[in-house]
Amino acid sequence: MEHMDAVVIGMGPGGETVAGRLLEAGKRVAVVERELIGGECAYWACVPTKVLLRPPEVRQEAEGAAGVGRPDLDWAGLRAYRDRMIRHLDDSAQERGYRDQGALVVRGQARVVGCDPWRVEAGGTELTADHVVVATGSRAADPPIRGLEDLDPSLVWTNREATTLTEIPGRALVVGGSAVGVELGQFLARMGTRVTLVQRGPRLLDREDPRLGELVADQFERDGVTVLLGSEVSSVARGGAGVRAVLEGGRTVEADVVVLATGRRPRTDGLGLEEAGVRVDSSALVVDERCRAAPGLWGVGDATGRALFTHVAKYQGRVVADNILGGDRTADYTAVPRVVFTSPEAAGVGLTEEQAGRAGIDTVTSEVDLARSLARPWTYETEPRGTLGLVADRGRGVLVGAWAFGAMAGEWIHTAALAIRTGLPVAVLADTIPQFPTYNEAYLIALEGLRM
Repeated sequence: MEHMDAVVIGMGPGGETVAGRLLEAGKRVAVVERELIGGECAYWACVPTKVLLRPPEVRQEAEGAAGVGRPDLDWAGLRAYRDRMIRHLDDSAQERGYRDQGALVVRGQARVVGCDPWRVEAGGTELTADHVVVATGSRAADPPIRGLEDLDPSLVWTNREATTLTEIPGRALVVGGSAVGVELGQFLARMGTRVTLVQRGPRLLDREDPRLGELVADQFERDGVTVLLGSEVSSVARGGAGVRAVLEGGRTVEADVVVLATGRRPRTDGLGLEEAGVRVDSSALVVDERCRAAPGLWGVGDATGRALFTHVAKYQGRVVADNILGGDRTADYTAVPRVVFTSPEAAGVGLTEEQAGRAGIDTVTSEVDLARSLARPWTYETEPRGTLGLVADRGRGVLVGAWAFGAMAGEWIHTAALAIRTGLPVAVLADTIPQFPTYNEAYLIALEGLRM
């Protein structure tokens, strides 16, 4: 039985971050992957969705730029580039890369079969290790819709089917109005699909500031997407060549495909964690502030149920690697940016006004219309729109939250993220000198609007 310094189970962004850092430090590392090295993000989520969203966004930008005609969308060309970016679902180069770095690459479902020392079984191989890192990601949640399991699999898409599609459907029913549903819904609509989006909650992006949901909903109306808020799909059945969905209240929607975007669940089943005495709560591996689940057992990424984002997985991976290498590092989730890559982009960081109020913070807020306040939106497009909102703690004189809707908002939201993470006083932030003309200038105007 071979002994390793560390066994990394799951090689998505979080697992790769840990493995890469430990290998660089000269550690003996085994990496275990049941599917593809690179994980959900590289093949079926972050990377392909952003690739697919960009050409329709470029066309929209071209239409809004002075003196530029409307460009054509080439689906065959876009599809080919998407396939290139997801490596044609082939991770052989990644496997060779890890072997070349000295890693033991094991294929198959892993299971923790012992502790003290930790023992992991996968692909017919049993290993012992000083450290085990669980980075097994998450899977799409299945909504309780009657008849869903009876439909032909080709008619029901999760993010996996949606991001590897080969033909653009004529009609799509998107179930869920969070980031995944909103991004996929806009992509399909801008590619010519007649999209109906059903959201159980009272607004889109219901974990964000209500204004952000309103602005995205307004954009969807412009894109021709039918948005049904406060509604649920109660049943689905085959209807002709597609699907006939019945909503609560009796309304029916006809579609060629149903796109499920109702959240994700940590994937820890089958790992044997609970049998090994490791705590799991609602399928999430419970970890402490150092991302440790037990002495020598660590968790990173979606498997921990903490802020299910690729950038958080990579951050936790850095924390875990540093701790394994002898450090004493803790994770801080105060200012995790949250970007929805719609066009315009929607972004948030920190607390919403409602969340801050529930936390007992004496809040003061400010909102700025970018087109009315800045030059940059007008140099960028002929009919600009955009908004920046800030949430501040009156007593401490610092920002605790921000949200933005506008061109490239995912880039300039990081000014707020840095301010929130460091506790930078509002007075200091307001005394900075942003480049003219940029979207970042909006912070000065919004900060002046805060009545501290």
